[in-house]
Amino acid sequence: MAETHVLFVEDDDVIREATQLALERDGFRVTAMPDGLSGLDAFRAQRPDIALLDVMLPGMDGVSLCRRIRDESTVPVIMLSARADSIDVVLGLEAGADDYVTKPFDGSVLMARIRAVLRRFGHAGGLGAGERGDETADGRGLLAFGDLEVDTEGMEVRKGGVPVALTPTEMRLLLEFSSAPGTVLSRDKLLERVWDYGWGGDTRVVDVHVQRLRAKIGQDRIETVRGFGYKLKS
Repeated sequence: MAETHVLFVEDDDVIREATQLALERDGFRVTAMPDGLSGLDAFRAQRPDIALLDVMLPGMDGVSLCRRIRDESTVPVIMLSARADSIDVVLGLEAGADDYVTKPFDGSVLMARIRAVLRRFGHAGGLGAGERGDETADGRGLLAFGDLEVDTEGMEVRKGGVPVALTPTEMRLLLEFSSAPGTVLSRDKLLERVWDYGWGGDTRVVDVHVQRLRAKIGQDRIETVRGFGYKLKS
């Protein structure tokens, strides 16, 4: 099996070198870059399997780099932020990042987060055999909610017959909602099922991805149930 190729963009020499060594010891192939512009060039030239981007980068900041990567690819992106309460975390998620890790980070935490992201990108399914929403289904994994169609086998989504481009994380989120339309799913439950968190995580990740999903499938399709979570409207 080919090694997983990680693009790691970090301007701090000590953090970059130490993290690269740790990733390589864990079996990853790493391309490490010190700034956003060289990181973008490396991404385009090598097409890695996952990108780790520091938020604060010279030349091109990590949020802008994430946005450029997302314009060209659905490759998973994890942002590295120095502050958990930083607005940069939300900006990174809104730019298309799938998750984030706060610095300073424990190596085992970073590895666990990388593997969790890779697992869900390797298998975007969220419905088990025989599971369906209780709306129209044609027996071939096609669910319909008004003008929204979700093909759970082909992993495709159409709205009004027009294809909707979703990232794998957004697709997994929609699959969770469509497997139980009308059922309220808590943020913690979505973190567990979509982000593979076996522990408490930052629910901002869920909120931002719901906002991104709404923008693509319709703002009124996913309802906020205040104090409880979200549900897909039939």
